[in-house]
Amino acid sequence: MLLLLGVTLALMAGLTAVERWRNPGATDWAINLQSWVINMAIALMASHFWPRWLGGSLIDAARLPLWLGLPLFFLLRDFLEWFYHLCQHRIPALWAIHSLHHSDPEMTALTTNRHFWGDQLVKSLTIWSATGMLIDATDTILAIYGAVSLYNYFIHANLRIDFGRLSWLLNCPAYHRRHHSRLPEHYDSNLAALFPIWDVLFGTYRRPDGWPPCGLDEGKPESLTELVTWPVRSRADADKPALGEA
Repeated sequence: MLLLLGVTLALMAGLTAVERWRNPGATDWAINLQSWVINMAIALMASHFWPRWLGGSLIDAARLPLWLGLPLFFLLRDFLEWFYHLCQHRIPALWAIHSLHHSDPEMTALTTNRHFWGDQLVKSLTIWSATGMLIDATDTILAIYGAVSLYNYFIHANLRIDFGRLSWLLNCPAYHRRHHSRLPEHYDSNLAALFPIWDVLFGTYRRPDGWPPCGLDEGKPESLTELVTWPVRSRADADKPALGEA
């Protein structure tokens, strides 16, 4: 745990330094760091007090070789993350929560931390529990997945990296930048966490096309109070198209 925390802090600092060198300018780093601290505190609380699925699983990864159990867990978890992300963009109550993440006017590596504090509680009762119902991961698999999850800092980085014709294989900054675009024609596309194949299969894949502006017309949190009460803002979904529009 302490090792992962240290690596996370080093990665955040390193990517932020590179971003500032390549793209100097104002960012929402203070709000993003406040969000990270709040979410870390909630995660520590949830690990001790929040209910988790303990009812058994269809697949016991301990009975599988690592070369099979690891990719199986990754694919199941990544699909459920994609599906939940889709729901966040289609269900108003979830969008009211998720819109905080999209409110950053200049997406950077630290935007990775910009999530409403209740989001992980909802996920623990839904897709994270669903993953546990499907496969009982070993400590090794969970540790590897936790390390790979740090890739999220890279895909949010303000670095003009585009995998071009191979963008359907793995998420990257240009691919995810399109997802955070404030342009209506880019809404609800490129929802994948790691593997864009889910976007390809379900019709939400769009090849990156430039470096669009980010943020929401409704604005952003300007204080700690607004950060922790974000979903109750009356205009939380004012920037969204009608449900089902892409």
